[in-house]
Amino acid sequence: MKELDHYDMQILELLQEDARITNKELSAKLGLSTTPIFERVKKLERNGYIKKYVALVDQKKLDKNLTSILSVSLSKHTNEAIQNFLKNVAKFDQVMECYHIAGQSDFVLKVIVEDMDAYQDFIVNHFSKMENLSRLQSSFVMKEMKHTTAFKFDELKE
Repeated sequence: MKELDHYDMQILELLQEDARITNKELSAKLGLSTTPIFERVKKLERNGYIKKYVALVDQKKLDKNLTSILSVSLSKHTNEAIQNFLKNVAKFDQVMECYHIAGQSDFVLKVIVEDMDAYQDFIVNHFSKMENLSRLQSSFVMKEMKHTTAFKFDELKE
């Protein structure tokens, strides 16, 4: 993070808050003219600090009312078996996140569907038909207490 100075970190924090903020608005907030702001944002994009811009959609508005954390253990742990699992998981639109982890399970997936009937259909008729599954354990989100996508930069607080 040595490449980032105070202005770069402020730009990142502001863009994480609102990716639609204009260079003119960034300029006013940071006290720099729009040209250096534009150049800094482009540099942050070029250097991979900004991967992409997205709209965060309210899942409830789409009637996606059930979030499950699915722990998955595989029977085989060869590179080929893991890559095959990942290739198959990528096909499921219900799987919003997938993490290869160390611990009691091999993977943790965040699955979002309409309701329990949709979840049962997903598990029984689709997901469990994949090869190499050893154990599945579902946990259900009762209430989302915190959800953020933004990183904070402690250097700004000094």
